[in-house]
Amino acid sequence: MKDRFIMKTELLAPAGDIEAGYAALYYGADAVYLGLQQFSARATATNFSEDNLNEFVGYAHHLGRKVYAAINTLVQEDELPDLLKTLDICSRCKVDAVILQDLGVARIIRESYPELEMHASTQMAVHNKEGALALQKQGFSRVVVARELTLNEIKEIAAIPGLETEAFVHGALCYSYSGVCLFSSLETGRSANRGKCLYPCRSNFKGEAGEKHYFSMKDMALQEDILKMPVTSLKIEGRKKTALYVAAVTDYYRRILDGKGADENRAEHIKQIFSRPWCKFHFRGKDKGVIEREFVGHRGLLIGKVEQAGKGRLTFHAKHKVARYDGLQIEIPGVEKPFGFSVQRLRLNGKNVFEAAAGEEITVDLPPQTPKLEKGWEIYLASATEVKGAYDYVKPKPDEYRQKPAVDVVVKVMPELVVAKSCGFEAQVSGVFMSAQNIEKVEAAARQAFAKSGEATVALGRLFFDNPQGLFVPVSMLNELRRQLYAQIIVEHKTGVLPSVEKIVRKMASKWIIKTDDWIKISAIDLDDVDEIVYLLNEQTDANVLKKLPKNKLRLALPAVCRRVDAFKPLINSLVAQGYKKWEIGNYWGLSVLPEKGIDLSFDAPLYMMNTQAMAMAKEMNASRVTLSVEDRFDNLKNLVKEASLPVVMTVYQDPALFTSAACIRSNVCKDCSRGEKWLSLSKDGQKYQALSRDCQTMLFAEQALCFAKEAAEVKADFYRADFVYKPYTAEQAVQIWNKLRRFEDVENTRKGNLHRSL
Repeated sequence: MKDRFIMKTELLAPAGDIEAGYAALYYGADAVYLGLQQFSARATATNFSEDNLNEFVGYAHHLGRKVYAAINTLVQEDELPDLLKTLDICSRCKVDAVILQDLGVARIIRESYPELEMHASTQMAVHNKEGALALQKQGFSRVVVARELTLNEIKEIAAIPGLETEAFVHGALCYSYSGVCLFSSLETGRSANRGKCLYPCRSNFKGEAGEKHYFSMKDMALQEDILKMPVTSLKIEGRKKTALYVAAVTDYYRRILDGKGADENRAEHIKQIFSRPWCKFHFRGKDKGVIEREFVGHRGLLIGKVEQAGKGRLTFHAKHKVARYDGLQIEIPGVEKPFGFSVQRLRLNGKNVFEAAAGEEITVDLPPQTPKLEKGWEIYLASATEVKGAYDYVKPKPDEYRQKPAVDVVVKVMPELVVAKSCGFEAQVSGVFMSAQNIEKVEAAARQAFAKSGEATVALGRLFFDNPQGLFVPVSMLNELRRQLYAQIIVEHKTGVLPSVEKIVRKMASKWIIKTDDWIKISAIDLDDVDEIVYLLNEQTDANVLKKLPKNKLRLALPAVCRRVDAFKPLINSLVAQGYKKWEIGNYWGLSVLPEKGIDLSFDAPLYMMNTQAMAMAKEMNASRVTLSVEDRFDNLKNLVKEASLPVVMTVYQDPALFTSAACIRSNVCKDCSRGEKWLSLSKDGQKYQALSRDCQTMLFAEQALCFAKEAAEVKADFYRADFVYKPYTAEQAVQIWNKLRRFEDVENTRKGNLHRSL
C-alpha cells in the first residue's frame, strides 16, 4: 500500500501537444497528462500521435517523471475497434496510467490491458467519499475529485486507504459538474462527454438581472492553498493552452511546492499569457463570486484606468511596465468582450520611448475605429513581449529517447563462426577467431555492441554470451553481426481483444415505466397501465408519501449529485429496512450506500451506457438493468439493444437537466436567501430555458422536452420510460402526455436531441 503521507505530492501539468509537454517537464512537472488522436476530452487540441507519445514517454521516464493518457470520452459501439488501437498504443508506449470516464473502457483495460493503471476522470463526477470507494472497488487506483469540493470534502476522500486522489488547482472551470453536462450536446450535437464541447454556458443570456453571462466561470487559482491539500496529485487544467502558458503555470506552482512561496511577478506573467479573473471556487466554502457575468475570455493583468482618451491617444498611470508591441485591453460596459489593441507608439513626458516603468504616466496611440473610451474604465495588459521570451525550455533531440521494444539476444562464438539469434531470426559472421587475452573484455565489448540499436526498431534486452573456448572477436565484427540481426527482426506488438459479452435472450414483452419526484404529478394516470414507478428521492423526502403508491411497483431513485450523503443515509437505510428492494442510481456513490445483495439495482442514464462493454461492466457491478443515454443517436441505440447483456431502459420522454451546478444563479446575496425552490426564465438567440435554483444548486432545462416516442418501437427496448421530474407538471398535463407515449406518438412541441444527427 502506498503511503500518501510519505510520498511526494505530484505536480501534474497538461500537454495539448509535445511542445507543451516538454515545457511542463522543464519547469518541474512530476507528471504530464495528454490526449491521443481519438477519445480525448479535448478533441480540438493538437494531441499526440503514436510517434510523439513514444518519444515523449521515453524522455519523461528518463527524467523519472510520469505520463498519463486521457482516454476520457464516451465510446460508441462501432468505435470499439479504434479504442483497442488506442489502448494498444498506450501499452506499447508504456504510459503510466489511463484517465477514463467510460465503464466500457474500464472493463477492456481490466481484462485485456492489466498493465495499464486506471484513473477515474473528473468526468465520472466523484464528489463524495462514497463515489470514490465504489470506483476503488472496480480497480481504479486513483480518482480525480470534482472541482466543486471544499477542502474538508477533499480531505475526506483523500483519507481513503490505498486510493490515490487528484485535484484540480488551477485553470478554467465548467459551470456544471463535469460528466453531467448535456448542454452543448443537446443544443448543438457537440458533446462535452465526447470531447467536443462548444461552451454555450459562456454565452450571453437574458435573465432576471438583464443580459448577462450567468454561467461564465472565473478561473481557479488555489495558489498557496495547495499546501493544505493532502492529495496525491495537484492538477493544472490546460490541454488547449500554449506551451508558454503551461511553462508559466507549472513554474509558479513548482516554486510553491518547493517552499519558495507564491511569486507575485510570476502570477502576473500567467495573467498576461491567459487568464480570466481568479477565484478559489468553493475550496474554502460556498462562494457566489465565482461567476464573471459581465465579460468572457482572456482578461489580462489590471494595470490602470483610463484618465484621458481622445484624438487617437490614451493616457493613464501604469501600475506595471508597458513596452511597445504589448497588448492592451479595455473593458467597455455593456460590451461582451474587451476592446484590445497592440501598442505601436508609446510616449513618456512627450517623448517616444520603447518602454515605460511602473508608476509612470504614459500615452499610447489608439488604432483607427477605436470606440469612445470613458474615464475610469479599467485597462489590462493582455500580452507582453517580455513574458513571451521569459520561458525558454530545453528539449531532447528528435529520436533521442524513442522507446524500442527490447529483445533478448544469444551470441555463440566458435573458432570460425559467430552466430547471433533473437526472436527466431539469425545472423552470422565468419572468420578465424583466436584465444582472447581477457575473456571478460570480449563479453563486455559484445554487450556494448548490441546495446547500440541506432536506426534499428528494437533495443537490447538480455544478452546471453556463449564463448566456451574463450575466443577473441573484433568489435567491428560484433557491430556487423548486430546490424544484420536487428535489420531482420520484426516484433509483433500486443493487440488487445474485446472481452466477451454474453448476450441476453429476451422473452418478455416491453414494459412501461413512469419516473417522478412528486406523486401528485402522476395522480391522474391509471397506475394499472404502469409496470413500474421510479420515485426520485432527496434528503427532504417524506417516506410517508411513498405509501400513496403501490409498493410492488415502486423503485426508489437516488440523485446523481449528493454532497451530504451522511444526511441522506438515515432515509435510505430506513427504506431498505422497510423492504424497498428496487433501487436506481445515477452516480457511483449509490453503490456504496445500498446493500450489495438482496436488491434489484438499475443504472440510470448519467452512468452512460453507449457500448456493450459498458453494459457488461454494469452487470458485473450487480446492475439488473441499464438506462440508455438521452444524448445518444438512433443507430447506436438500436445496436445496443440487440447486443445487450442485460435488460435495457429507453427513456422516451424527459426534460433532461442540461447541467447541474454548485454555482448559484440567483442575484441576491446568500444571507438574504431562503434556499427554497425558485424557477428563473432565461433566453438566448430565440431559445428559452428555465433554471431551477434549490438548496444552493442550479439546474438548467430547455423549454421543450425530449421525445423519442415515434422511434421507440423500432428500438425494441425492454422498458420504455416517461419522466415527469423537476419541472412542475400538473396531473392533467402528465396524463395527456402519457396517453400519447403509450401509443408511440410524439408529444407536440418537443425535440429529438441527437437522435438523428452525429454525436
